[in-house]
Amino acid sequence: MKLDRGYPLVRAEDGALYRCEHAIALVKEHTLRAAIGDRVAIDVGEGHDKALIKEILPRTSQLVRKDPSEQALSQVLAANFDRVLVAQPLTDLNIRRLERELVLAHETGAAVSVILTKADLAATEGQQESVLGRVRGLVGTGGVSVVSTADPVSIEALRALIPPGEVAVLVGKSGVGKSSLVNLLVGHEVQKTADVRDTDGKGRHTTVSREMIEIPGGGRVVDMPGIRGLGLWDADAGIEAAFSDIEELAGACRFRDCKHEAEPGCAVCAAVRQGVLAEGRLASWRALKQETAAIQGRREEAARLRTRSGHPRTRKPPPPPEEDES
Repeated sequence: MKLDRGYPLVRAEDGALYRCEHAIALVKEHTLRAAIGDRVAIDVGEGHDKALIKEILPRTSQLVRKDPSEQALSQVLAANFDRVLVAQPLTDLNIRRLERELVLAHETGAAVSVILTKADLAATEGQQESVLGRVRGLVGTGGVSVVSTADPVSIEALRALIPPGEVAVLVGKSGVGKSSLVNLLVGHEVQKTADVRDTDGKGRHTTVSREMIEIPGGGRVVDMPGIRGLGLWDADAGIEAAFSDIEELAGACRFRDCKHEAEPGCAVCAAVRQGVLAEGRLASWRALKQETAAIQGRREEAARLRTRSGHPRTRKPPPPPEEDES
């Protein structure tokens, strides 16, 4: 239910809460560590101040990025959720970051929605419609919600995305208003927030742990610190989903292995020349494909080195990070 100071907080079936640590056997035999949302088997022994996590059950979904501290290892940020909510501020939209966030979100296989926050700070209604149009061009008409603290209807629409029995993961950069969204969903302040800066309208980072929070009359939402590093990991399927417009155009290319660079009969390049596809979006697609190929190459090389040395892994798994931005 919560990860901070490296010790997971686990809620048992009877509702009891236990601060836990990983069993020594689990640490020695596996590179797996419990992430927020994991279902685990624990041992509550007498005379111990912490319970032991003995087993991590198979995951139905997981949000994975490349470990920022390693060249060829992954890091699971959350597990066992039904929807990913990608938060971006309407007044300070970062399209390139949103594209990357959508790749990571789609790679999970869960439903994906974009939440545009701080709509009440938009200078004009025209500004809001312009940003909404740009985002819908990336994710489709059904996956974007605009949320304003002054509009109760928008909050109820957001709450409807997380029905009883389901779990949503809320991701976004520090200061986009994730904790404020959680407080709106719950109906009172459960997550500490900081005032918006007068100079640039941006919030200050306040969340320092990953936590799963109950929504009255709804499901659960996982609030996390702002994710700074968004390194891709095994993201081909996510890129295909996040860049479905390019994938669709590619189907009309003359050559099946077209790289969409300077090949004759390239439908993607033709769409750029005709103004149907933004050149910057194609550049983002190329960069993300190259990044994914590079990390795959490093993973294969690391696997070869482990095989030669006879060691199944290269390091002990670190505890989950307590925070990403501060």
